[in-house]
Amino acid sequence: MSLKLHRHALSGHSHRAQLALSLMGLPHELIEVDLMKGARKAPDFVELSPFGQVPVLDDDGTIVFDSNAILVYLATKYDADRRWLPRDPKGQADVQAWLSVAAGQIAFGPAAARLITVFGAKYNPDDVIGHAHGLLKVMDAQLATRSLLVGNGATLADIAGYSYISAAPEGNVDLSAYPNVRAWLARVEPLPGFVPFQKTAVGLAA
Repeated sequence: MSLKLHRHALSGHSHRAQLALSLMGLPHELIEVDLMKGARKAPDFVELSPFGQVPVLDDDGTIVFDSNAILVYLATKYDADRRWLPRDPKGQADVQAWLSVAAGQIAFGPAAARLITVFGAKYNPDDVIGHAHGLLKVMDAQLATRSLLVGNGATLADIAGYSYISAAPEGNVDLSAYPNVRAWLARVEPLPGFVPFQKTAVGLAA
């Protein structure tokens, strides 16, 4: 097994994939993609990632792009106990629903807000911060009756949600009004194999 993750250290999508590899105990090599120097547009990288985005997983020549696709691939191939992606239809559907949230509400809320402060993206701050708070209100209500997003143990849902929610203050999204969300973050962080998301002193985290 030779797993290589092409990533950028400040990309939450990249951290999501790195977190999955580490939590699953899978040895891997991190290959930095210099987004600031336009490496994502290089022809050899576009061959791996047709949309020119990180992360990309190389598993002995099997290439998987898109962070959520990488999570599903790793759980399906390497998690024999299916701890991270349940086999039962309801559990699997619940996890997939949160993967959709990660690709939708999280991407267009806290992730987009952070893109403004970290990468200089041209989003409207009021719009994306407003989207972030709308998401956080729902998450906080959901987490009022459960410790993790799906079931009694950590799943891909928690991995997919963690990175950008934990870094939301970097995008001027205040988490103080969401005690259940903050408690959930605190439950993810002690998991064996957890790796923190690199912090950036911007926004409310400055």
